[in-house]
Amino acid sequence: MFPVLAIFRKEVNQFFSSPIAYIIMAVFLTAIGLMLWVFPETSLLEAGYADLSAFFSLTPYVLLFLVPAITMRTIADEVRTGTLEWLLTKPVSRWAIVGGKFLACWLLVGITLLPTLLYYVTLYQLGSPIGNIDSAGVFGAYTGLLLLAGVFVAIGLWASSLNDNQVVAFVLGVFLCFLLYIGLGAIAGLSVLGGLSYYVAYFALDEQYRALGRGLIDSRNVIYLLSLIVFFLWLTVGRLKAAV
Repeated sequence: MFPVLAIFRKEVNQFFSSPIAYIIMAVFLTAIGLMLWVFPETSLLEAGYADLSAFFSLTPYVLLFLVPAITMRTIADEVRTGTLEWLLTKPVSRWAIVGGKFLACWLLVGITLLPTLLYYVTLYQLGSPIGNIDSAGVFGAYTGLLLLAGVFVAIGLWASSLNDNQVVAFVLGVFLCFLLYIGLGAIAGLSVLGGLSYYVAYFALDEQYRALGRGLIDSRNVIYLLSLIVFFLWLTVGRLKAAV
């Protein structure tokens, strides 16, 4: 546990001692803010009722790009500079390295999402009567959003471990996140799959995310998303064992 915390603290310090974390948070909040409060097509004020569905529909698409931007350097840069090889000479396991990096990146995404709770507070006050908003659905959707972000982080770490070029790691991370979030649903729509379409669609990340957004947190959805996180972390550990 202590090696994991040491790696975690190191990564968090690196994030917040450089402009990276602040730029990422600023870009995310600006993009989401413009879409939810300025652009009329998706404006919460234009909806006419207290509802955050536009926020929860748009945010995963922003995270598709944001999370790989966070994770692209985590392993690729250390492989390129030789830091990872040095780190592995220390009494620390590969699981501790990957776990610490994962938790740090996931925390950064969580901190980035934290200010968006103001949207909920605002709509809660604007409701007629006050509080006329589906709070259970909102917090179920936030749970789904955090778990989805965790899956994206795990995918991004694996992509970062496959190449020592940060740009390649970013592009690969975006592609894999896009494939699992949107691609499986598109594949499920192909008529050639027949009865298999239901099962392919079920395993798509957007389907799992929408299910949690209904406000009823089903353990099957949570277990599936957590299993994906563990799976991609396992792939990352395996890659480190093969590469170093």
